[in-house]
Amino acid sequence: MKFADFILIDAIRTEIHADTKEGVIREMTQSLLDAGGVKEDEYEGIVKAIIRREELGSTGIGRGIAVPHTKHPSVERLVGTVAISSAGIDFDSLDCEKVYLFFLLVSPPDRPGEHLRALEHITRQLRDETFCRFLKQAKNQDDVKQLLQEADDNAFGK
Repeated sequence: MKFADFILIDAIRTEIHADTKEGVIREMTQSLLDAGGVKEDEYEGIVKAIIRREELGSTGIGRGIAVPHTKHPSVERLVGTVAISSAGIDFDSLDCEKVYLFFLLVSPPDRPGEHLRALEHITRQLRDETFCRFLKQAKNQDDVKQLLQEADDNAFGK
């Protein structure tokens, strides 16, 4: 699995405006909607599903990273986006630190293997300090797209 398989480039946000956990989830889901990855009439249901998943345990995994995700019957394929916060956001992270890098995933419920492979790919790439540092410094969608492509091409040491 590669980022190119599920990240919608047009949904990437290099400066998220939200300052709360729910706000980040809403803004990132809106970016998926704007990019055609989710349907308008399903927006609220997807947001609520992600929030319900967060209630089970924060997807703020530490080191300034969060990977909010859910399975939802309204999507026909795995879709995701990336968002960056220069100020950092309290996301109830496991290490109690602010989050700067967000990867959001929504997948069909009947494809759990694909969902897990995407989560594994994201977490594997995010273990690389260089990748994370460059991602935090990205100024626009093209910067993020290039970094994701380099990660897909194994340009970063894992």
